[in-house]
Amino acid sequence: MESTPKKYGVVLYEGFQLIDVCGPIDVLNVLTTHVEGISLSLIAETKSPISTFPKEWPEKMGMPPFTTSQTMMPTDDFDSAPQLDVLIIPGGMGCFDPNPANVGKPNPAVVDPIVKFINKQYPKLQYLITVCTGSGIASQTGIMDGKKATTFKGAWKVIPVWRPQVTWIPKARWVVDGNIWSSSGVCSGTDLMFGFVKEMYGEKVARDIAVWMEYQRHEDPTADPFGIEEALES
Repeated sequence: MESTPKKYGVVLYEGFQLIDVCGPIDVLNVLTTHVEGISLSLIAETKSPISTFPKEWPEKMGMPPFTTSQTMMPTDDFDSAPQLDVLIIPGGMGCFDPNPANVGKPNPAVVDPIVKFINKQYPKLQYLITVCTGSGIASQTGIMDGKKATTFKGAWKVIPVWRPQVTWIPKARWVVDGNIWSSSGVCSGTDLMFGFVKEMYGEKVARDIAVWMEYQRHEDPTADPFGIEEALES
């Protein structure tokens, strides 16, 4: 029988969305007060500080550039990272190609190294978790082909086009298919993580963490107030 996961990791890249990372990992921080042996690695292509602002803003995506940003310090790079039980892939503006000629396409400078790392980790992973447009990044591995997944509804006309072999769900707070969990946009990643904690460690642990954090959980993964009614046209 597979043991409950203990070794967690989250990928950072220039232009990640802060709460895509900080929401889920703060749930994990509090989880360590209930479950022994939890570890967390922050993983990037290099060990240099990673900014929430991309190296070049993809202006043609329609979102004005942020005027503030933050940095996080990785604990490992893609070569030194340990084998994980759970890998979390966040979304963010950095995953979109800033070249106006390639508007809406994956940014190869960001996405390609992450895809390589996911492929390296996945054979021994227990679970792969994506937040927001992180599902678009993970979809480029081909691992999600034939599986159900969701993504940020604000990028619904973009991300599913990246990998039409995935069955993209247009109305879901989060989706579980096998060992792949994917959430909708930004804050929904925190709801996914509470759902994941409930599934792995029990309702009491999830409830106790939520009460301590004064967080009101969205417990129904199909209840998506930001969802859209129609699936991507083929």
